[in-house]
Amino acid sequence: MQVQEDSLPGLYQSANKASLYAQNIYYLCLSFYLGILVIAAAVSFFVPVNTYGAVVSALLFFVTLGILIYLKTYKPDDTWYNGRAVAESVKTLSWKWMMKAEPFHEDNSSEVNFINDLKNVLKQNQSLSTILNSSEGAKEPITDMMRTIRSLSFDSRKTLYKNQRIDDQADWYSKKATFNKKRASRWFRIAVLLHSAAIIMLIFRVYDSSQSLPVAVIATAASAVLTWIQAKKHNELSSSYSLAAHEIGFIKSEWKSITERDFSDFVINTENAFSREHTQWIARKVDT
Repeated sequence: MQVQEDSLPGLYQSANKASLYAQNIYYLCLSFYLGILVIAAAVSFFVPVNTYGAVVSALLFFVTLGILIYLKTYKPDDTWYNGRAVAESVKTLSWKWMMKAEPFHEDNSSEVNFINDLKNVLKQNQSLSTILNSSEGAKEPITDMMRTIRSLSFDSRKTLYKNQRIDDQADWYSKKATFNKKRASRWFRIAVLLHSAAIIMLIFRVYDSSQSLPVAVIATAASAVLTWIQAKKHNELSSSYSLAAHEIGFIKSEWKSITERDFSDFVINTENAFSREHTQWIARKVDT
């Protein structure tokens, strides 16, 4: 029995896809914007100062202006974060419901309470209503897989929760921490290389002022790399994901001793731990 994306409510699937799409659009626009700025700097250096060069430069800056207007108007980064918040909230609620954790421990009222909580999540994020997929939203909020898991014995639910929720999250955070650490190191080396190149060119020009070197192009590229590093936040993510992975490690060590009486509180505390890193990340984004 494997819990897949389509095992969760349609709201999760729709919000997750909307978030991933908006994230891709945001980084695509940002990469084009920074890349075109570097190209514009290169054109101003290598292309002769004439009508042709002026037209090309103007067109390039017109494109960058269009990208800025698009990002400001449509705000894909807001859609990305709001969609992620909805998706993670729905996933947390779904796992609590499947594991019979409070407030879904009573069978006679659990479905009503669960659906009401889903409605509240959507109500608090009404800005997403225009981009959520209607076909996925039309699906039953409680899937057959969710009902099947909820009907399992305590021991079966406990084992499934450990294998498919706790272990899955531990593996995800561990891999993401390693990935972001490597990316942070790679972009740092690129930034150092570009700054070193600019310094060497400036020193060389001191000895031979007649030489025309693309210092401005290299400086623009270095600034673009710095902006990209700040946008991706690899270092911050690596530290945050690493901390979350260690916290999940502590949770795994507690799992064996959990009894049926303690299981509801264990699930609630575990889900809070899973959402803590994401909630803090959302808050940091809002503050910027």
